[in-house]
Amino acid sequence: MDTPGKGRGTVRPIRILGDPVLRTECDTVRSFDADLERLIDDMFVSMHAAEGVGLAANQIGVSLRVFVYDCEDDKGRRHVGHVVNPVLVAEEGETLTAEEGCLSVPGLHFPTPRAARAVVEGVDRTGEPIRVEGTGYFARCLLHETYHLSGKVYLDFLSGDTRREALRTIRSADWSQVDQ
Repeated sequence: MDTPGKGRGTVRPIRILGDPVLRTECDTVRSFDADLERLIDDMFVSMHAAEGVGLAANQIGVSLRVFVYDCEDDKGRRHVGHVVNPVLVAEEGETLTAEEGCLSVPGLHFPTPRAARAVVEGVDRTGEPIRVEGTGYFARCLLHETYHLSGKVYLDFLSGDTRREALRTIRSADWSQVDQ
């Protein structure tokens, strides 16, 4: 399978938790032009360079509603693509708790509850409508990236002792920009 962005694009630095762009609702994409094409290419190469499976535009400092993914589902099938102006239209099924991490929260993983199935609708880089459905790990990826664009991070879905442990760990991390 040809990997989008491969051989094209520029690796951009990943923004770390504490950067306000990660907590700000992203703007709707209105121009489907060479700048958007370049952004998507940069996002793919940045995601692959960081060894991630998904990346939202705000994670590289661009406050636009775009995410990319290169992720397997619960049956081991690889899904590669992007969604512009995504809307979460279904978050359903059993709640599954599994270790989850984030390129903007480097090196840390915490058990995070997510729905077993997710459906996202939006458009592609040319403005054509698309619908992406995922189960298992791929559903987790779709949910994670869509919520990023609304200013949320996976830590927002933690509760109780897990949340307290996560916040304590983050405050003491050497990369932390989170207020004490």
